[in-house]
Parts: sequence; C-alpha cells; structure tokens
Amino acid sequence: MIQIDEFSGRNIAILGLGRTGLAAAKSLIAGGAGVLAWDDGEAQRAEAEAAGISIVDLCRRDLSDLAALVLSPGIPPFDLPEPHHAVTLARACDVPIINDVELFGRAMNALPAEDRPKLVGITGTNGKSTTTALVTHILQSAHLNAICGGNIGRACLDLPALSRGQVIVLELSSYQLEIADHLRCDVALLLNLSPDHLDRHGDMAGYQQAKVRIFKNQQQGDMAIVGVDDTEGDAILADLEEGPQSLCAVSASRALSHGIYVLGGKLVDASGDAPVEIADLSQAPGLRGQHNWQNAAAAYAIARHLAVSPERIAEGLYSFKGLAHRMELLGQMGNILFVNDSKATNGAAAARAVSSYSNVYWIGGGLAKEDGLDAILPHAGNIRKAFLIGKAAPDFGTALKGHCPTQQCKTLERAFVAALKAAAVGGDPEAVILLSPACASFDQFDSFEARGEAFAILVEAALSAFVKPAPGMSS
Repeated sequence: MIQIDEFSGRNIAILGLGRTGLAAAKSLIAGGAGVLAWDDGEAQRAEAEAAGISIVDLCRRDLSDLAALVLSPGIPPFDLPEPHHAVTLARACDVPIINDVELFGRAMNALPAEDRPKLVGITGTNGKSTTTALVTHILQSAHLNAICGGNIGRACLDLPALSRGQVIVLELSSYQLEIADHLRCDVALLLNLSPDHLDRHGDMAGYQQAKVRIFKNQQQGDMAIVGVDDTEGDAILADLEEGPQSLCAVSASRALSHGIYVLGGKLVDASGDAPVEIADLSQAPGLRGQHNWQNAAAAYAIARHLAVSPERIAEGLYSFKGLAHRMELLGQMGNILFVNDSKATNGAAAARAVSSYSNVYWIGGGLAKEDGLDAILPHAGNIRKAFLIGKAAPDFGTALKGHCPTQQCKTLERAFVAALKAAAVGGDPEAVILLSPACASFDQFDSFEARGEAFAILVEAALSAFVKPAPGMSS
C-alpha cells in the first residue's frame, strides 16, 4: 500500500467504495487523515465498514471542513452526464475534487528525485490493458522491478510502497486522467482515439482533452509516445513538439521516417540512423492482429526508453500469452477456433478482432456504443455469418443488411449453439467462432468479464463433448 501523508490531521471524504475508493481510504487512514466515506450501494458500504472505514452520508453533512473530496473513476466530477449531489455540495463549499491517481501523483512528486520510481502511463481507447500487461511482462522478463495497476488489476494506491528501482506501469482511463493535475509520467503513451464515453466528456474534443492530459507535467528526459494510425494522432504529436519531452510515433499501418512501426508483421525500429528489423510478430502467438502490432510497437518504444535491449524486448514479445477476454484463444475443435474477445465493448475494438481472422462466425451485440458498427463494416467480408444478441441485435441486423448474413439469437447461449452448427457445416479450412460484441455487456451481464466467462463455459462444454477418435478407431 502507498501511504498518503498529505492530509494527516485533516478530514477528507471519499465517494465511491469500489477497489479504488477502498484503496484510497486505507492509504489516507494510514497517513493519519480523518476519512469519511460513502457509496450509494449498501454492499459496498458494508464492506468498507467491515474494514474499519467510517461511513457518512455525504449528502446529509456539511462538507465545508473537508480538505478534499476523492471520487471513484465512475463518478463524474463535472456536469456530464449529471453530477452526484455530493459533488454539487462539495463544489458549493469550494472543496477540491480529486481522485486516487491525483493522490498517487502527489505522493510520487513528494519523493526526492533519486528515490522516485519510474512511471509509465498508458492510455487510449483500445488496447491499453493489453499494452500495460505486455510492457510489464517485457520489463519483468528483463529482470526489472516492474509492477502494473491503475485501471487494470490493483488500484494505484494499493501497489507496494514507492521505492527507488521500481518501474510502475499504470493503465489510465479518461475518467482517471481528467482530474489528475499533478501526475507526471516518465513515459506516457496514447495508443489511439475513437469515440467513447462521449456522455461523460460531451464530445470527441472533450474526450481527447482528457486523454492528452497524460502528457501534462512531462519534463526534459521524459518520453511521449503517440499512435499515429488514426486521424488525431499526427495532430497530437505536432502539438507536443513545443514541449520539453522527447517524442516517438508508433504505427501498425505505415512505415515511418522516424519512429517504431510494423509492416507485414515485421517490427521495425526507425528511431536511429537506419531502420532495423526487431521481431517477426507473426511468430508471437499472444499478439495476433494489426491492433496488437500497434500494442507491440508501443511496448517496444517504452522498453527501449527504459534501456531494455532490442533482443530482450523481442524475447518478451514472443513469450507474451495475452490477456483474458482480449482475443483469447480458448480452444480448438477440429478446424474450429473459439476466440473470446468480450473486452471489445465498442465497434472499433471489435473491428480489430474481425479483421484479424477469415471465416468468422461472429457473435455481437449488447448495449451499443456511439460508434455502432461503422468500423466493422469495411471488414464484413471476413464474417461468414453474424449471430446477434442483446438490445443492439435489431439495429445491428439492419446495419449489416447487404454486408453479411445475420441471425437474431437474443442470448449468448443461443448464439453459440447456432454459430457452432453453422461453422461445423461451413467447409472452411479454419473457422473462427468469435465473441467480440462491439457493445457494453450490462443489458445481460454484470461486466464484460462475466460475459466472457459465460462464453468460456459454453466453449468448455462443447470441447468436452467433442471426442476425437484414437488412431485406427472408428467414431
């Protein structure tokens, strides 16, 4: 745990008691603060109270004595979509509104320079979890003391106490960045941008403004890395040219005169005098698909800035196994592969998976995001048939008309059974039953993890029922 001493002897409130709120409460209490916590959920309040955290309804208390209000990421600090009443009350009392990442940033800045860990910050609409895990894997494989957290795994304040020699790799969402004023990343990465969370940020400009805050406070000797495979990347890189930090562009779609890129699966370092081929990503089983090539290029740029050799990085790329629910290969039944990409909660993410395979029997649907299927339609030729579920199914069926055959299935279980039957008689050399919903999960599941686990259970049952005859035996 990272102890926060800044508020010792003062009252501070926490709103939201998920993993980030609980970690913040414990860190502040350890540092001597008087913590007053609240969550609208009864179960969360009970868990916090059992941990010795004082529960106070912040909407029924005078907040003027608070040194700050710490928000969990899911609670809006501004007017969109609608502020929590406790946030409105705190504003009226001029109480600073911060979050756990801001507390983390202040704790880092309070350390003497020689004792400060290296901090890698990773954001983007898609791929940030995989890239965070990949960077951590590469650094650990190179025997660095690397740990990851933030929006993936452990909350940032639940990580081990800060110390010299650590490399902390944080996945950072736009929700976490929008009020993290003092965070300074030694290496900051913005992978990509596509429409997401616009109800929270108002429009694409507001969303981008939150994301580029990852470069705020960087100094000479730090590194800013920007993916340039979308329309915003080049402009963001140009905007950073006046800053003190070094810059690096990464691409998985074109050669760069200066930067890191992937073409035809070959990772190339063009940051020096001449381009150098580093790795053949077609031989990296955990990094299949062009979107993962962008993740690999970015991870390489980060690790090189931290003085890891190209050879060590290549070894880490080849040995990386990938993450659950992110193009996760669950198994194979004859010529049929089962791929769990439940984390693909928007169209752009699902398009990356669909474009990575041929002969796709695609399971999609749920609660649609703003981008719909626009990013998927150019790759619809890869889809043999779409099996549609959830609230988005009728609209998705309309959008796909003329692009590929569709079937309205309502539930994941029905979609899986239908996809398996179709793939079994499709005659494809390799068929892929792909769950990559392009939607949030909350119409039918508690989370994308729950949705992916439900798919994995269906796959496991199908594989268990599939008995391959022994040589010389008839079925």
